[in-house]
Amino acid sequence: MTKYSIGVDYGTQSGRAVLVEIGTGKEVATAVKPYTHGVMDEFLPNGKTKLKNDWALQHPTDYIEVLETTIPEVLKQANISANDVIGIGIDFTACTVLPINTDGTPLCLTEEFKDHPHSFVKLWKHHAAQDEANRLNDIAEARGESFLQRYGGKISSEWLVPKLWQILNEAPEVYAATDQFVEATDWVIYQLTGDLKRNSCTAGYKAIWHKQDGYPSKEFFKALDGRLENVVEEKLSSNIHPIGSKAGELTEQASKLIGLNPGTAVAIANVDAHVAVPAVGITEPGKLLMIMGTSTCHILLGDSEKVVPGMCGVVEDGVIPGLMGYEAGQSCVGDHFEWFTENCVPASYYEEAEAKKVSIHQLLTEKASKLQVGESGLVALDWWNGNRSTLVDADLTGVLLGATLLTKPEEIYRALIEATAYGTRTIVEAFRNSGVPIYEVYACGGIAEKNTLMMQIYSDVLNMDIRISASSQTPALGSAMFGAVAAGKERGGYDDIKDAAKEMARLKDDIYQPKQRNAQIYDQLFTEYSRLYEYFGRGENNVMKNLKKIKKASVSQAQDKIEITQ
Repeated sequence: MTKYSIGVDYGTQSGRAVLVEIGTGKEVATAVKPYTHGVMDEFLPNGKTKLKNDWALQHPTDYIEVLETTIPEVLKQANISANDVIGIGIDFTACTVLPINTDGTPLCLTEEFKDHPHSFVKLWKHHAAQDEANRLNDIAEARGESFLQRYGGKISSEWLVPKLWQILNEAPEVYAATDQFVEATDWVIYQLTGDLKRNSCTAGYKAIWHKQDGYPSKEFFKALDGRLENVVEEKLSSNIHPIGSKAGELTEQASKLIGLNPGTAVAIANVDAHVAVPAVGITEPGKLLMIMGTSTCHILLGDSEKVVPGMCGVVEDGVIPGLMGYEAGQSCVGDHFEWFTENCVPASYYEEAEAKKVSIHQLLTEKASKLQVGESGLVALDWWNGNRSTLVDADLTGVLLGATLLTKPEEIYRALIEATAYGTRTIVEAFRNSGVPIYEVYACGGIAEKNTLMMQIYSDVLNMDIRISASSQTPALGSAMFGAVAAGKERGGYDDIKDAAKEMARLKDDIYQPKQRNAQIYDQLFTEYSRLYEYFGRGENNVMKNLKKIKKASVSQAQDKIEITQ
């Protein structure tokens, strides 16, 4: 009898479930549920409470809606009985965190804090804790904290400690009411099993936890803020569970909600990027995976712990048990193509796209593909949403250089694609220069699957072959694989993720290979990109940060005037 596992992938805008056949990795059914509240970056759900710059929130009930909508749907689509589903795993964007009270209820669902911004989920791209991140980094560097080097020399504003510290600074009443500050991925598992277990992946990459050393010392947290001295004991937990292990089994209450049997095995939660690695068959060092979507995450395995400037982290057993898992990333990839089409493309292009019955992205890609490398005379910096690696600075912003009155939308569109490729090459060179080899490159995600121009540009810029996942839902496939591991061999699954990868990982036959003439020209363009990268990114020219300060002051003055008028 064929057995199945379900993987649930929580993205930035929606969640999706995939029903996967054990043994083959065949995706039998898929269902997607857009988040009811989406990404809240302007107002809370009440429509009255305005959010400040760089905020990005989500609503935890959206995550439960994903489960109760998509899981029954995939069972129905495939006409599969819940009796044949042996396991479930989930993955999440990270660091996506929320405060909960003693019974596990998110504070935003309580009457007291339902209209308080700090009580909601802080999405990974919530960058409003940059001041806290800056202070943390300055203090850690001054104290010579060894953990800093494991994260490339900087802790990001996207991570747990800056976000929690922001709550303490701006809403001490919310901080006081918080029993635990948890990753959303762990909270969802908590809803399924009734047991809160923090996973080693988010703890290691996003919460400054180390397998041997644990969290930073009490003395460090006290140096940040006296109120944080006992933050681990008061708001976090030192009880960390390794990925690849079992979180528990589905409770009676959860089974009624999602339509699976009580007792179904549930895997320890994971991060969307990291869980994708075994889904493309990577279980050994030297192979880089790019998970490409709204942002791009770069995951690489290694034999030993090396210091790589600007990396997001290196965590033992963080991706595959027994190996070091390295992470880097770019905060703006799909996001800035979306920004461009919504704000910078003339109506005539939309009319042409409609006449051809293609999307605006398809039309721009078609036009951009006809351009020769270097023909536009443009170069861009891919920092529309800050820089995650290798500068780790959310205050950096985008640049487009070389535009003239003859510059066309497709030329800018291609320059933005190329900028993201240059950003990836910067990351690859940082790893190699630090003694972490990269021999092969893999890619997954909607962009990798659909945009042939972009993947060819990446191959040319990197001057490397690129292999593409055969799954349209690679993280969900990876989560389903971990669900099968949680079930174990005796239930028809696997005892090890490497065994699951041998049977269930899937890659396309076609491989993108670099065109040498293009690669040579891109070498020249990358040199110019790198000069701009250093000039604006290393402090020689702080115009981006100065402009942000002026903007912040101007907005504050405007708000003051409105309040006075009212």
